[in-house]
Amino acid sequence: MTYFGAMQNAIYNAGLKGILPDYPVDFATLEKRAHEALGPMMTNYVAGGCGDEHTQDTNASAFHHWGMIPRMMVDCAERDLSIEIFGDTFHSPLFMAPIGLNGEASRDRHGDMAAAKASAMTGVPFCASTLSNDPLEDVKTACGDTPAWFQLYTSRNKDVATSMIQRAEKAGYKALVVTLDTWVTGWRPRDLNASNFPQLRGKVLQNYFTDPEFLKLLPKPPEEDPETAIMIWAATFGQVLTWEDIAWFKSVTDLPIVLKGICHPDDAKKAVDHGADAIYCSNHGGRQANGGIATIDLLPDVVAAAGDLPVLFDSGIRSGTDAIKAIALGATAVGVGRPYTYGLALGGAEGAAFVLNSILAEADLLMAVNGYPTLADVRAAGAQRTDR
Repeated sequence: MTYFGAMQNAIYNAGLKGILPDYPVDFATLEKRAHEALGPMMTNYVAGGCGDEHTQDTNASAFHHWGMIPRMMVDCAERDLSIEIFGDTFHSPLFMAPIGLNGEASRDRHGDMAAAKASAMTGVPFCASTLSNDPLEDVKTACGDTPAWFQLYTSRNKDVATSMIQRAEKAGYKALVVTLDTWVTGWRPRDLNASNFPQLRGKVLQNYFTDPEFLKLLPKPPEEDPETAIMIWAATFGQVLTWEDIAWFKSVTDLPIVLKGICHPDDAKKAVDHGADAIYCSNHGGRQANGGIATIDLLPDVVAAAGDLPVLFDSGIRSGTDAIKAIALGATAVGVGRPYTYGLALGGAEGAAFVLNSILAEADLLMAVNGYPTLADVRAAGAQRTDR
């Protein structure tokens, strides 16, 4: 049993000696300080969304119209936040969602390694992105004993896609998370106004530049002719996927196949019918399409349609309270994105670990105060719309 809420006791006791936390425990202050550390160009990419960013903003604000009702006279001296997924047991339902510019977020430009180390430090699993400043094998090693998952942007070149998948399996990742909504990038005004697309500047492409099948496409090694390597990457990035492709994924790997981007219950049913191993309810944090509905509002119908399949969730998680609400609405595991990346910007692995531990502490204490000793109790209690 892990008592995440004990973190607040450590903070208060340190305060008696005049020691303040190195990093903020609230998202608003964390975001402000991280934007200052990242600078304008990185902030545009990490904090920016699609269009006028209404969907992105609604993802976060929609948690406010879901409320939980506390129950009293329940023994919550011990809380169990553990889950089992993909054959592993974790001490909490939290995971680190894939972020494609993690590598640039830390001061040393090895943010993927720092995120992996934060996973090792906290026991929160890391879903590593295809877009990385370090090879996926090194990132997996940095995760230590904490299991990790690999997120795939499927290349148009089948040999490259197969190679990337099989490298991930050989490296020891425990699940393949296939992103469905990013075969083309959405309209992102912040990046467009700055005329900045980091990958076209050679950022976070090391998984490609170390891939034997991708290297076969290049006339020269990427270090000798980076411009050509980048253009070939751009020309081969982003395969349009259909339901029939699930059979192909299963033909090239034994890893569980997780479909990321499912928001409609009919798509969840199709995922079940076509043999997916898990569903990932997400709208890419509002970065890919504007004009959508907050993902937390779509989650209950997706969970109902998923049947016995696990449902991962992200988009808009900013706190431990948000995470517990997602569990109450049926999520199996809850992904944190921007908050831990902001932690990377402020303090590398230690900063990200602090942010994750803060979210876990808040989640643990909310369960204690609300009378929910287990995640099963959270789900049984559910959450209610407060604006109806």
